[in-house]
Amino acid sequence: MTRRRVPAVLFVVASGLAGAPAPLSQTAAPASLAADSVPVLAEVPGGPFTMGAGVDRDGEAFENERWSSVAGEGTVDLPTFFIARTETTVAQFAAFVHASHRPTDPRAIAVPPAHPATFVSWPEALAYCRWLEGTLARMPGVPGAVVDRLQSGWRIRLPTEAQWEKAARGNDGRRYPWGAEPRRDRANFDSAGVTPVGQFPCPECPHDLRDMSGNVWEWTSSPYQPYPYTDANDRANLQADALWVIRGGHYGDPARMVRTTVRGGAEPGARRAFIGFRVALVPPR
Repeated sequence: MTRRRVPAVLFVVASGLAGAPAPLSQTAAPASLAADSVPVLAEVPGGPFTMGAGVDRDGEAFENERWSSVAGEGTVDLPTFFIARTETTVAQFAAFVHASHRPTDPRAIAVPPAHPATFVSWPEALAYCRWLEGTLARMPGVPGAVVDRLQSGWRIRLPTEAQWEKAARGNDGRRYPWGAEPRRDRANFDSAGVTPVGQFPCPECPHDLRDMSGNVWEWTSSPYQPYPYTDANDRANLQADALWVIRGGHYGDPARMVRTTVRGGAEPGARRAFIGFRVALVPPR
């Protein structure tokens, strides 16, 4: 299939090149991990959801959120998957760094353990996912449902752009994870800095997820390209893509930038104080 190129990109983060992640076979898995080093996964049931936004439904929507020339929104049907309740923390990422002896930007693990891990490049986030997958498959005490899925071919990876949006937005097309209007008591945005993960309770948010809006942008496994979205495009000619989708906005962004449909793009080697990630457990493709 021919890759569609993006003529103009909003919120692009540029960087230098980053090294490729180490193969899983080159990393070591500890016999056990501290409780705060293992992500808690929430189930997102399979089925259709509304993706994208047009100005006819959301006056603050950017052009790159529009589904097509004739529709602001589209429908995407996804199978069941699991996603971490919070962004990957410094404690979780540090366990990977120490176990794998992988060189990393020292700023990624220099802040308190409950903060989101930042200054992490896209390839390094992938390496963490591979390490975590192997670690969970081999260590005792992991919930049987996780082990069973890993043994049947499920993978730990970054969520796709569609998985991320469904997890944040639910099935009712909401603008923010909690509803239609911005709320400073539900997310860290328009502020001076990062907060520890999960600090903002969000009982209205789908699947009890935290920080899907604000705190830090989150890497996804989707290359940046125009809508309409199809997961086939996530697997074709990936070497031709210079940008990867980031979602959710960050602590310093205004309310418009932390809506569930906002799309950003970053070069894979970008390491920034405002970009982190969360993991997903997804079925075989």
